[in-house]
Amino acid sequence: MRLARFDGNRFGLVDGDDVIDVTEALAALPAQSYPFPRTDVLIENFEKLRPALEAAAKSGARKKLADVMLLAPVANPGKIVAAPVNYKKHLEEARADAGIHHQQQVGEIQKVGLFLKATSSVIGAGETILIRHDERRNDHEIELAVVIGKTADRVSKEDALNYVAGYCIGLDMTIRGPEERSLRKSLDTFTVLGPYFVSADEIGDPAGLDLVLTVDGEARQTANTRDLVLDVPTLISWASSFYTLHPGDVILSGTPEGVGPVVPGNTIRATISKVGSMDVKVGHI
Repeated sequence: MRLARFDGNRFGLVDGDDVIDVTEALAALPAQSYPFPRTDVLIENFEKLRPALEAAAKSGARKKLADVMLLAPVANPGKIVAAPVNYKKHLEEARADAGIHHQQQVGEIQKVGLFLKATSSVIGAGETILIRHDERRNDHEIELAVVIGKTADRVSKEDALNYVAGYCIGLDMTIRGPEERSLRKSLDTFTVLGPYFVSADEIGDPAGLDLVLTVDGEARQTANTRDLVLDVPTLISWASSFYTLHPGDVILSGTPEGVGPVVPGNTIRATISKVGSMDVKVGHI
């Protein structure tokens, strides 16, 4: 199942090039009151909601995906966990390029660990990446984004994929500089999730997915998730050994080699096999 959030918080089921409005199905979600849960309620109840979504799709209005504004498919991630230098060739390029490492030692992921991005940085494919500091280098990083579907606390690698609700494409935008990663990667609009949420059953094993990123048609990043240093199950297990993962939490699994700068006016096209493609504009704040 492929689900999209679009046009002012409408909710839709993606069918080919169309999106079917199934917003009425959200009425089946449990009522919430303050203090609101630290989870994404829709992701938490996704499996229970499937019948209502399928029923609503039989009569829902259709629109072309090209005609709607796609918002982030996960509206309320409790946290965004990111994996640095999780492709060997990206580690090599980061160490070789002073514009990336800024005279800092770039360590292997097993040594430097994971980091968190601010949830306020999340936007969808139909929105615009806004460059705040254009005097500095701002880079694109395509990643497979893993959406957690149920509470995961110290789970094993062997059981980890049972805690995944689905996947989407992630763009982990980055300002280069000497500061900590979380600061440089948490600017408003610097986490793009999209184009929609693809349920785990449609993807199967997340190893072996092709990633391609272009900027204005120029190829920049091409890789496959089989080349991850730490694969998706290992990342989930490792993250959950430090903090509990909740429904709606997102793990950005790392970017391959080929990262490079973007400037206002560019269009980034990001594609992951079995997930989809999204075109994201770059602008200026």
